[in-house]
Amino acid sequence: MEQPGATAIAAAGSLATRTAEETRRIGRALGAAAHAGTLLALVGPLGAGKTELAKGVAEGLGVASVVNSPTFVLMNEHAGRLRFFHIDAYRLDDPEEAVAAGLFDDRQAAGVAVVEWADRLGDRLAADRLELTIQPAADGSDTRLIGWRASGAAHARLAAGVLADR
Repeated sequence: MEQPGATAIAAAGSLATRTAEETRRIGRALGAAAHAGTLLALVGPLGAGKTELAKGVAEGLGVASVVNSPTFVLMNEHAGRLRFFHIDAYRLDDPEEAVAAGLFDDRQAAGVAVVEWADRLGDRLAADRLELTIQPAADGSDTRLIGWRASGAAHARLAAGVLADR
Protein backbone atom coordinates (compact mmCIF):
# COMPACT_ATOMS: atom_id res chain seq x y z
CA MET A 1 0.00 0.00 0.00
CA GLU A 2 1.25 3.47 -0.89
CA GLN A 3 2.13 5.74 2.02
CA PRO A 4 0.46 9.16 2.24
CA GLY A 5 2.79 11.68 0.66
CA ALA A 6 4.68 9.03 -1.33
CA THR A 7 4.70 9.84 -5.01
CA ALA A 8 4.37 7.46 -7.91
CA ILE A 9 5.36 9.72 -10.80
CA ALA A 10 2.99 9.38 -13.76
CA ALA A 11 4.60 12.11 -15.90
CA ALA A 12 7.45 14.59 -15.62
CA GLY A 13 9.13 17.31 -17.60
CA SER A 14 10.58 20.79 -17.54
CA LEU A 15 10.17 24.16 -19.18
CA ALA A 16 11.55 27.67 -18.92
CA THR A 17 9.91 31.07 -18.66
CA ARG A 18 11.73 34.31 -19.42
CA THR A 19 9.49 36.80 -17.61
CA ALA A 20 7.18 36.98 -14.62
CA GLU A 21 4.27 37.31 -17.08
CA GLU A 22 5.25 34.03 -18.76
CA THR A 23 5.31 32.33 -15.36
CA ARG A 24 1.88 33.79 -14.61
CA ARG A 25 0.65 32.63 -18.04
CA ILE A 26 1.61 29.03 -17.15
CA GLY A 27 -0.41 29.44 -13.95
CA ARG A 28 -3.40 30.83 -15.89
CA ALA A 29 -3.36 27.82 -18.20
CA LEU A 30 -3.19 25.45 -15.21
CA GLY A 31 -6.07 27.28 -13.51
CA ALA A 32 -8.20 27.22 -16.65
CA ALA A 33 -7.67 23.47 -17.04
CA ALA A 34 -7.81 22.57 -13.32
CA HIS A 35 -10.51 20.28 -11.99
CA ALA A 36 -11.99 19.74 -8.56
CA GLY A 37 -9.31 18.15 -6.41
CA THR A 38 -6.33 19.65 -8.25
CA LEU A 39 -3.35 20.07 -5.93
CA LEU A 40 -0.41 22.13 -7.15
CA ALA A 41 2.65 21.81 -4.91
CA LEU A 42 5.10 24.67 -5.50
CA VAL A 43 8.74 24.39 -4.43
CA GLY A 44 11.58 26.87 -4.84
CA PRO A 45 13.64 29.51 -3.07
CA LEU A 46 12.47 32.99 -2.08
CA GLY A 47 11.80 35.07 -5.17
CA ALA A 48 11.57 32.09 -7.51
CA GLY A 49 8.09 32.93 -8.76
CA LYS A 50 5.83 30.66 -6.68
CA THR A 51 3.38 33.45 -5.86
CA GLU A 52 3.42 34.69 -9.46
CA LEU A 53 2.43 31.22 -10.65
CA ALA A 54 -0.26 31.02 -7.93
CA LYS A 55 -1.69 34.36 -9.04
CA GLY A 56 -1.91 33.00 -12.57
CA VAL A 57 -3.79 29.91 -11.35
CA ALA A 58 -6.25 32.21 -9.59
CA GLU A 59 -6.74 34.22 -12.79
CA GLY A 60 -7.32 31.01 -14.74
CA LEU A 61 -10.00 30.05 -12.22
CA GLY A 62 -11.69 33.42 -12.62
CA VAL A 63 -10.84 34.66 -9.12
CA ALA A 64 -11.66 38.37 -8.96
CA SER A 65 -10.28 39.10 -5.48
CA VAL A 66 -6.68 40.15 -4.82
CA VAL A 67 -4.35 37.16 -4.45
CA ASN A 68 -1.27 37.69 -2.31
CA SER A 69 0.99 35.20 -0.60
CA PRO A 70 -0.74 34.08 2.62
CA THR A 71 2.54 33.81 4.55
CA PHE A 72 1.18 35.19 7.82
CA VAL A 73 -2.32 33.67 7.71
CA LEU A 74 -1.13 30.38 6.14
CA MET A 75 -4.20 29.99 3.89
CA ASN A 76 -6.52 32.23 1.90
CA GLU A 77 -9.68 31.02 0.20
CA HIS A 78 -11.04 32.73 -2.92
CA ALA A 79 -14.21 32.28 -5.01
CA GLY A 80 -13.84 31.43 -8.69
CA ARG A 81 -15.00 28.79 -11.15
CA LEU A 82 -13.81 26.43 -8.41
CA ARG A 83 -12.82 27.50 -4.88
CA PHE A 84 -9.16 28.48 -4.80
CA PHE A 85 -7.22 27.54 -1.64
CA HIS A 86 -3.86 29.33 -1.52
CA ILE A 87 -1.62 27.86 1.16
CA ASP A 88 1.83 29.08 2.20
CA ALA A 89 3.87 26.72 4.38
CA TYR A 90 6.92 29.01 4.68
CA ARG A 91 6.41 29.74 8.39
CA LEU A 92 5.85 26.11 9.38
CA ASP A 93 8.68 24.41 11.23
CA ASP A 94 7.09 20.96 11.19
CA PRO A 95 4.53 19.26 8.91
CA GLU A 96 2.36 18.53 11.95
CA GLU A 97 1.80 22.27 12.31
CA ALA A 98 -0.14 22.18 9.01
CA VAL A 99 -2.51 19.62 10.49
CA ALA A 100 -2.86 21.52 13.76
CA ALA A 101 -3.56 24.75 11.84
CA GLY A 102 -6.34 23.04 9.86
CA LEU A 103 -4.72 23.72 6.49
CA PHE A 104 -6.18 20.60 4.93
CA ASP A 105 -9.87 19.78 4.95
CA ASP A 106 -12.53 18.10 2.84
CA ARG A 107 -13.57 21.35 1.15
CA GLN A 108 -10.36 21.32 -0.89
CA ALA A 109 -11.52 18.20 -2.74
CA ALA A 110 -14.15 20.36 -4.44
CA GLY A 111 -11.69 23.13 -5.31
CA VAL A 112 -8.10 23.79 -6.34
CA ALA A 113 -5.30 24.00 -3.77
CA VAL A 114 -1.97 25.68 -4.46
CA VAL A 115 0.67 25.13 -1.78
CA GLU A 116 3.75 27.34 -1.72
CA TRP A 117 6.76 25.86 0.07
CA ALA A 118 5.16 22.43 -0.31
CA ASP A 119 8.44 20.70 0.53
CA ARG A 120 7.97 21.82 4.16
CA LEU A 121 4.91 19.60 4.51
CA GLY A 122 6.67 16.26 4.08
CA ASP A 123 4.32 13.29 3.99
CA ARG A 124 1.34 15.45 5.07
CA LEU A 125 0.86 16.54 1.46
CA ALA A 126 -1.35 14.25 -0.62
CA ALA A 127 0.56 11.96 -2.94
CA ASP A 128 -1.77 12.70 -5.89
CA ARG A 129 -0.55 16.13 -7.04
CA LEU A 130 1.30 18.18 -9.62
CA GLU A 131 4.58 19.35 -8.14
CA LEU A 132 6.34 22.31 -9.75
CA THR A 133 9.89 23.17 -8.73
CA ILE A 134 10.78 26.71 -9.78
CA GLN A 135 14.41 27.82 -9.89
CA PRO A 136 15.80 31.19 -10.97
CA ALA A 137 18.44 30.87 -13.70
CA ALA A 138 22.02 31.01 -12.46
CA ASP A 139 22.81 33.97 -14.74
CA GLY A 140 20.68 36.41 -12.69
CA SER A 141 18.18 36.96 -15.51
CA ASP A 142 14.40 36.76 -15.12
CA THR A 143 14.45 33.25 -16.60
CA ARG A 144 12.84 30.59 -14.42
CA LEU A 145 13.43 26.87 -14.85
CA ILE A 146 10.33 24.91 -13.92
CA GLY A 147 10.56 21.18 -13.38
CA TRP A 148 7.27 19.33 -12.96
CA ARG A 149 6.20 15.90 -11.74
CA ALA A 150 2.63 14.66 -11.88
CA SER A 151 1.35 11.92 -9.61
CA GLY A 152 -2.01 10.31 -10.31
CA ALA A 153 -3.90 10.08 -13.60
CA ALA A 154 -5.83 13.36 -13.25
CA HIS A 155 -2.70 15.39 -12.54
CA ALA A 156 -0.83 13.62 -15.36
CA ARG A 157 -3.62 14.63 -17.78
CA LEU A 158 -3.50 18.21 -16.48
CA ALA A 159 0.27 18.36 -16.98
CA ALA A 160 0.08 16.76 -20.43
CA GLY A 161 -2.57 19.24 -21.52
CA VAL A 162 -0.83 22.35 -20.21
CA LEU A 163 2.89 21.75 -19.66
CA ALA A 164 4.09 18.95 -21.91
CA ASP A 165 4.37 20.91 -25.15
CA ARG A 166 5.74 24.20 -23.82
